Amino acid sequence: MSDIENVKKLREVTGAGFKDCNLAIKESGGDIDKAIEILRVKGISKASKKMSRDAKEGVVAISGNESKTSVIEVNCETDFVAKNEDFTDFVKELSELNNEINSNLDELKSSKMKNGETVDDNVVALIAKIGEKITIGKTKTINNSGTINNHYLHTVVKDNISKLAVIVSLETKDNSDAVKTFGKQLSMHIAASNPLALSSDLIEQSVIDKEQELVTEELKNSGKPDDIAKKISLGKMNKFREENALLSQAWVMEPKKKVQDIVKELSITDLKIKEFYRIKIGE
Repeated sequence: MSDIENVKKLREVTGAGFKDCNLAIKESGGDIDKAIEILRVKGISKASKKMSRDAKEGVVAISGNESKTSVIEVNCETDFVAKNEDFTDFVKELSELNNEINSNLDELKSSKMKNGETVDDNVVALIAKIGEKITIGKTKTINNSGTINNHYLHTVVKDNISKLAVIVSLETKDNSDAVKTFGKQLSMHIAASNPLALSSDLIEQSVIDKEQELVTEELKNSGKPDDIAKKISLGKMNKFREENALLSQAWVMEPKKKVQDIVKELSITDLKIKEFYRIKIGE
Protein backbone atom coordinates (compact mmCIF):
# COMPACT_ATOMS: atom_id res chain seq x y z
CA MET A 1 0.00 0.00 0.00
CA SER A 2 1.37 3.41 -0.94
CA ASP A 3 1.94 6.13 1.64
CA ILE A 4 -0.98 8.16 0.26
CA GLU A 5 -3.32 5.15 0.60
CA ASN A 6 -2.02 4.59 4.13
CA VAL A 7 -2.64 8.24 5.01
CA LYS A 8 -6.18 7.97 3.60
CA LYS A 9 -6.87 4.81 5.62
CA LEU A 10 -5.40 6.40 8.77
CA ARG A 11 -7.65 9.44 8.31
CA GLU A 12 -10.71 7.18 7.99
CA VAL A 13 -9.77 5.22 11.11
CA THR A 14 -8.76 8.12 13.36
CA GLY A 15 -10.55 11.14 11.90
CA ALA A 16 -7.32 13.14 12.38
CA GLY A 17 -6.18 15.76 9.84
CA PHE A 18 -4.15 15.02 6.68
CA LYS A 19 -0.95 16.66 7.99
CA ASP A 20 -0.98 14.71 11.28
CA CYS A 21 -1.72 11.43 9.47
CA ASN A 22 1.05 12.04 6.92
CA LEU A 23 3.62 12.67 9.68
CA ALA A 24 2.46 9.60 11.65
CA ILE A 25 2.76 7.32 8.59
CA LYS A 26 6.29 8.62 7.91
CA GLU A 27 7.23 8.19 11.58
CA SER A 28 5.87 4.64 11.70
CA GLY A 29 7.46 3.59 8.41
CA GLY A 30 4.05 2.86 6.90
CA ASP A 31 2.79 0.70 9.82
CA ILE A 32 -0.90 1.64 10.30
CA ASP A 33 -1.23 0.26 13.86
CA LYS A 34 1.95 2.04 14.94
CA ALA A 35 0.70 5.25 13.28
CA ILE A 36 -2.64 4.99 15.17
CA GLU A 37 -0.65 4.67 18.41
CA ILE A 38 1.51 7.71 17.50
CA LEU A 39 -1.64 9.77 16.85
CA ARG A 40 -3.21 8.55 20.08
CA VAL A 41 -0.19 9.67 22.08
CA LYS A 42 -0.14 13.01 20.24
CA GLY A 43 -3.88 13.26 20.81
CA ILE A 44 -3.32 12.87 24.52
CA SER A 45 -0.79 15.73 24.56
CA LYS A 46 -3.15 17.81 22.41
CA ALA A 47 -6.03 16.95 24.73
CA SER A 48 -4.13 17.83 27.91
CA LYS A 49 -3.39 21.32 26.52
CA LYS A 50 -7.07 21.83 25.86
CA MET A 51 -8.15 20.70 29.34
CA SER A 52 -7.25 24.09 30.86
CA ARG A 53 -9.95 25.79 28.76
CA ASP A 54 -13.59 26.34 29.72
CA ALA A 55 -16.24 23.85 28.62
CA LYS A 56 -19.57 25.45 29.49
CA GLU A 57 -21.57 24.40 26.43
CA GLY A 58 -22.72 20.87 25.70
CA VAL A 59 -25.75 18.63 25.98
CA VAL A 60 -27.66 16.38 28.37
CA ALA A 61 -29.00 12.97 27.34
CA ILE A 62 -31.64 10.75 28.91
CA SER A 63 -31.81 6.94 28.64
CA GLY A 64 -33.87 4.21 30.27
CA ASN A 65 -37.52 3.43 30.83
CA GLU A 66 -40.27 4.33 33.30
CA SER A 67 -38.80 2.24 36.12
CA LYS A 68 -35.15 3.27 35.72
CA THR A 69 -34.11 6.51 34.02
CA SER A 70 -30.69 8.15 33.76
CA VAL A 71 -29.38 11.52 32.66
CA ILE A 72 -25.83 12.49 31.75
CA GLU A 73 -24.23 15.85 30.99
CA VAL A 74 -21.39 16.11 28.48
CA ASN A 75 -19.69 19.49 28.13
CA CYS A 76 -17.78 21.08 25.28
CA GLU A 77 -16.64 24.64 24.51
CA THR A 78 -19.03 25.77 21.76
CA ASP A 79 -22.62 25.19 20.74
CA PHE A 80 -21.33 24.35 17.26
CA VAL A 81 -19.59 21.22 18.61
CA ALA A 82 -22.65 20.38 20.75
CA LYS A 83 -24.46 19.74 17.44
CA ASN A 84 -21.58 17.87 15.76
CA GLU A 85 -22.55 14.32 14.74
CA ASP A 86 -19.39 12.67 16.15
CA PHE A 87 -20.13 14.39 19.46
CA THR A 88 -23.87 13.50 19.56
CA ASP A 89 -23.18 9.86 18.54
CA PHE A 90 -20.66 9.59 21.39
CA VAL A 91 -23.13 11.13 23.88
CA LYS A 92 -25.92 8.74 22.81
CA GLU A 93 -23.79 5.65 23.34
CA LEU A 94 -22.42 7.07 26.60
CA SER A 95 -25.96 7.74 27.85
CA GLU A 96 -26.97 4.08 27.35
CA LEU A 97 -23.83 2.89 29.14
CA ASN A 98 -24.46 5.33 31.99
CA ASN A 99 -27.97 3.94 32.49
CA GLU A 100 -26.63 0.36 32.57
CA ILE A 101 -24.13 1.15 35.34
CA ASN A 102 -26.43 3.45 37.37
CA SER A 103 -24.40 6.66 36.96
CA ASN A 104 -21.25 5.33 38.63
CA LEU A 105 -18.82 7.83 37.08
CA ASP A 106 -15.57 5.94 37.87
CA GLU A 107 -17.00 2.73 36.42
CA LEU A 108 -18.33 4.65 33.41
CA LYS A 109 -14.94 6.15 32.53
CA SER A 110 -13.27 2.73 32.46
CA SER A 111 -16.18 1.02 30.63
CA LYS A 112 -15.58 -0.25 27.10
CA MET A 113 -17.54 1.32 24.26
CA LYS A 114 -18.62 -0.42 21.02
CA ASN A 115 -15.25 0.29 19.38
CA GLY A 116 -13.46 -1.69 22.12
CA GLU A 117 -11.85 1.40 23.68
CA THR A 118 -12.67 2.78 27.13
CA VAL A 119 -14.83 5.86 27.61
CA ASP A 120 -11.75 7.80 28.79
CA ASP A 121 -9.80 6.87 25.64
CA ASN A 122 -12.76 7.76 23.45
CA VAL A 123 -12.98 11.18 25.11
CA VAL A 124 -9.28 11.78 24.35
CA ALA A 125 -9.74 10.66 20.72
CA LEU A 126 -12.78 12.94 20.36
CA ILE A 127 -10.85 15.93 21.76
CA ALA A 128 -8.05 15.28 19.26
CA LYS A 129 -10.54 14.96 16.39
CA ILE A 130 -12.84 17.87 17.25
CA GLY A 131 -10.28 20.22 18.76
CA GLU A 132 -12.25 21.25 21.86
CA LYS A 133 -12.16 20.39 25.54
CA ILE A 134 -14.79 17.72 26.27
CA THR A 135 -15.70 16.65 29.81
CA ILE A 136 -18.33 14.42 31.39
CA GLY A 137 -20.33 16.48 33.88
CA LYS A 138 -23.19 15.51 36.18
CA THR A 139 -24.86 12.09 36.03
CA LYS A 140 -27.95 10.81 37.81
CA THR A 141 -29.97 7.59 37.79
CA ILE A 142 -33.46 7.48 39.33
CA ASN A 143 -34.55 3.94 40.12
CA ASN A 144 -37.08 3.61 42.97
CA SER A 145 -39.26 0.56 43.57
CA GLY A 146 -43.01 0.99 43.11
CA THR A 147 -42.63 4.16 41.06
CA ILE A 148 -43.27 5.45 37.54
CA ASN A 149 -40.65 7.73 36.02
CA ASN A 150 -41.41 10.44 33.52
CA HIS A 151 -39.06 12.83 31.79
CA TYR A 152 -39.04 16.00 29.72
CA LEU A 153 -36.45 17.37 27.31
CA HIS A 154 -36.34 21.07 26.49
CA THR A 155 -34.41 22.62 23.57
CA VAL A 156 -33.85 19.26 21.89
CA VAL A 157 -30.62 19.01 19.87
CA LYS A 158 -31.35 15.54 18.47
CA ASP A 159 -33.42 12.52 19.61
CA ASN A 160 -32.81 12.02 23.38
CA ILE A 161 -30.25 14.86 23.55
CA SER A 162 -31.14 18.37 24.72
CA LYS A 163 -30.00 21.45 26.65
CA LEU A 164 -32.31 20.89 29.64
CA ALA A 165 -33.65 17.62 31.04
CA VAL A 166 -35.96 16.69 33.90
CA ILE A 167 -36.74 13.29 35.44
CA VAL A 168 -39.65 12.83 37.84
CA SER A 169 -40.37 9.74 39.91
CA LEU A 170 -43.99 9.25 41.06
CA GLU A 171 -44.74 6.67 43.74
CA THR A 172 -48.04 4.90 43.05
CA LYS A 173 -49.53 1.53 42.08
CA ASP A 174 -51.83 3.38 39.65
CA ASN A 175 -50.41 3.10 36.14
CA SER A 176 -53.23 5.08 34.50
CA ASP A 177 -52.98 7.68 31.76
CA ALA A 178 -53.92 10.34 34.34
CA VAL A 179 -50.74 9.56 36.31
CA LYS A 180 -48.59 9.55 33.18
CA THR A 181 -50.08 12.86 32.00
CA PHE A 182 -49.45 14.40 35.42
CA GLY A 183 -45.86 13.08 35.35
CA LYS A 184 -45.28 14.72 31.97
CA GLN A 185 -46.84 18.01 33.10
CA LEU A 186 -44.89 17.96 36.37
CA SER A 187 -41.63 17.45 34.42
CA MET A 188 -42.49 20.51 32.32
CA HIS A 189 -43.38 22.48 35.47
CA ILE A 190 -39.97 21.62 37.03
CA ALA A 191 -38.18 22.63 33.81
CA ALA A 192 -39.83 26.06 33.99
CA SER A 193 -39.91 26.65 37.78
CA ASN A 194 -36.56 25.13 38.83
CA PRO A 195 -37.46 24.07 42.40
CA LEU A 196 -34.55 23.57 44.82
CA ALA A 197 -36.19 20.72 46.76
CA LEU A 198 -39.41 18.73 47.09
CA SER A 199 -40.57 20.51 50.25
CA SER A 200 -39.35 23.65 52.05
CA ASP A 201 -37.77 21.71 54.93
CA LEU A 202 -35.54 19.90 52.41
CA ILE A 203 -33.93 23.07 50.96
CA GLU A 204 -30.23 22.99 51.86
CA GLN A 205 -29.40 25.03 54.95
CA SER A 206 -26.48 26.76 53.20
CA VAL A 207 -28.92 28.09 50.55
CA ILE A 208 -31.30 29.35 53.26
CA ASP A 209 -28.40 31.01 55.12
CA LYS A 210 -27.19 32.75 51.96
CA GLU A 211 -30.68 34.09 51.22
CA GLN A 212 -31.06 35.24 54.83
CA GLU A 213 -27.77 37.16 54.51
CA LEU A 214 -29.03 38.93 51.38
CA VAL A 215 -32.37 39.82 53.00
CA THR A 216 -30.66 41.10 56.18
CA GLU A 217 -28.24 43.20 54.13
CA GLU A 218 -31.10 44.66 52.09
CA LEU A 219 -33.13 45.58 55.21
CA LYS A 220 -30.11 47.00 57.08
CA ASN A 221 -29.97 49.86 54.59
CA SER A 222 -33.73 50.43 54.52
CA GLY A 223 -33.88 52.54 57.70
CA LYS A 224 -36.86 50.56 59.06
CA PRO A 225 -37.17 49.95 62.84
CA ASP A 226 -35.81 46.58 64.05
CA ASP A 227 -39.15 44.95 64.90
CA ILE A 228 -40.63 45.84 61.49
CA ALA A 229 -37.43 44.74 59.71
CA LYS A 230 -37.66 41.37 61.53
CA LYS A 231 -41.27 40.87 60.38
CA ILE A 232 -40.38 41.77 56.78
CA SER A 233 -37.36 39.44 56.92
CA LEU A 234 -39.55 36.58 58.17
CA GLY A 235 -42.10 37.22 55.43
CA LYS A 236 -39.43 37.32 52.72
CA MET A 237 -37.83 34.07 53.95
CA ASN A 238 -41.19 32.27 54.09
CA LYS A 239 -41.89 33.42 50.53
CA PHE A 240 -38.43 32.23 49.42
CA ARG A 241 -39.06 28.77 50.91
CA GLU A 242 -42.53 28.55 49.37
CA GLU A 243 -41.39 29.62 45.89
CA ASN A 244 -38.42 27.25 45.82
CA ALA A 245 -40.06 24.07 47.12
CA LEU A 246 -41.83 22.01 44.46
CA LEU A 247 -44.95 21.15 46.50
CA SER A 248 -45.70 24.77 47.41
CA GLN A 249 -44.87 26.31 44.02
CA ALA A 250 -47.63 27.85 41.90
CA TRP A 251 -48.63 25.23 39.29
CA VAL A 252 -47.36 26.51 35.93
CA MET A 253 -50.53 25.48 34.08
CA GLU A 254 -52.89 26.99 36.67
CA PRO A 255 -50.94 29.48 38.82
CA LYS A 256 -53.76 30.06 41.35
CA LYS A 257 -53.18 26.49 42.56
CA LYS A 258 -50.09 24.95 44.10
CA VAL A 259 -48.47 21.69 42.98
CA GLN A 260 -49.70 19.97 46.17
CA ASP A 261 -53.30 21.02 45.32
CA ILE A 262 -52.99 19.38 41.89
CA VAL A 263 -51.75 16.15 43.50
CA LYS A 264 -54.78 16.17 45.87
CA GLU A 265 -57.21 16.88 43.03
CA LEU A 266 -56.06 13.75 41.17
CA SER A 267 -57.65 11.75 44.05
CA ILE A 268 -55.18 8.89 43.78
CA THR A 269 -54.73 7.87 47.40
CA ASP A 270 -51.22 6.40 47.17
CA LEU A 271 -49.80 9.05 44.80
CA LYS A 272 -46.61 10.76 46.03
CA ILE A 273 -43.86 12.71 44.29
CA LYS A 274 -40.90 10.58 45.29
CA GLU A 275 -37.97 12.34 43.62
CA PHE A 276 -37.00 14.69 40.80
CA TYR A 277 -33.85 15.85 39.04
CA ARG A 278 -33.36 18.85 36.74
CA ILE A 279 -30.22 19.67 34.82
CA LYS A 280 -29.58 22.55 32.44
CA ILE A 281 -26.42 23.26 30.44
CA GLY A 282 -24.64 26.36 31.70
CA GLU A 283 -26.36 26.43 35.09
